[in-house]
Order: sequence, then C-alpha cells, then structure tokens
Amino acid sequence: MADLEALETWLSPLLQKLDGRGRAQLARKAAQELRRSQQQRIRAQVNPGGSPYAPRKPRDLRGKKGRIKGRMFEKLKMARYLKTKGSPQAAVVGFTGRVARIARVHHYGLKDRAERVAPEVRYSSRELLGVTDREKEIFWEAVANAMGL
Repeated sequence: MADLEALETWLSPLLQKLDGRGRAQLARKAAQELRRSQQQRIRAQVNPGGSPYAPRKPRDLRGKKGRIKGRMFEKLKMARYLKTKGSPQAAVVGFTGRVARIARVHHYGLKDRAERVAPEVRYSSRELLGVTDREKEIFWEAVANAMGL
C-alpha cells in the first residue's frame, strides 16, 4: 500500500501536465494492460504474491471418483466478466454482475453455497486480483510512454 501512495505522490505533478482527455486515455490503456496481466496470472493459477492457488477439494459424487477437469476460474478471466474502466481520476479493473459475488467469495475465502440446496462451504482464499511488482513496472512504462520520457 505504501508503494502505491509513493507512486501517487510521484505521478501527481506529471499527470497534472496532461489534460483530462490525456489522463483518461492513459488510465484506459493502463487498465487494459493491468487486465491482461491479471488474466495471465489467473490462467497460471497463481496469487499476486507468487504462491499457487489452494487446490480444489476432492469431490466424491455418489461413489464416483475422477479427476476434476479444467482449471479454476476459466471463464472469470474473460474480458466479458473482468471489466476495465479508465477516467481522468482512476484506472479500474474488476468483476461485474453475478460473477463479482463469486469472485469476492473466492478472493477473500468466504462461506457460500455452490447451489441453493447445497450446504454452506468455506472456500479457500485465492486472490484473483492484486498488483504485483511486474504490474507496477507495466504501469510505470505506460506512464513513461504517455509522458514521452
């Protein structure tokens, strides 16, 4: 968090030189790059700190045992659900609609029901969104390119 505050302090004078339209364009571009990076990290099943996601719990469906096919959050990472928004004040990446609730439950490790009739289950915490050092570098590069540095 302190890194982001230091970044904001350093960027404020530079961003004041841009007009509102330029700041909005820079924010949109930064948000799109951030979304791309978040999608790659979700695809790799890795938390922002670099640790892998907690594995799924094994399932026993009426005596049938088998492997779980596919990766977690395969559809959540799609641009259809992971939206970006850029304005002169902020660049935002987040989930929308019903998937926002699902993402929040998994991100924070909350309790939820998989189905209406299913019992409540506490999910393991799997951080879907977060800023890594690489993403900070991407943001610095986007600002530097926009400012002509």
